[in-house]
Amino acid sequence: MSTIFTKIVNGEIPAYKVAEDENYLAFLDVNPNAKGHTLCIPKKEVNKIFDMDEDWYTGLLQFARRVAIALEQAVPCKRVGMAVVGLEVPHAHVHLIPLQDMDDMRFERKVKLTPEEFQAVARSIAEKL
Repeated sequence: MSTIFTKIVNGEIPAYKVAEDENYLAFLDVNPNAKGHTLCIPKKEVNKIFDMDEDWYTGLLQFARRVAIALEQAVPCKRVGMAVVGLEVPHAHVHLIPLQDMDDMRFERKVKLTPEEFQAVARSIAEKL
């Protein structure tokens, strides 16, 4: 059965896309820790990040790095944090989270954004790529 992320890749579920190439996709988390919280995924469905072959793994991290640099330019923050948790969706993914303080990485405090705010943030990050 396809994961929700595979359904996003296939266009079955809409997403606020930030960046995309033939192998990877970045989109905003719809339940963000902070404004601009972005997920980077391989388009190929792999459950655990460390189960990815080395080329796909390093490719994902290189893709995430480019997105993180654009994210930091687009969303005012002290830095961009990166986390790999993987329990919530069985599809390898990297969280990129604009940080003001350590609480932004705790996955306990969430922010609410309107669809228009999500669209504006996604556009702003994409323009920096």
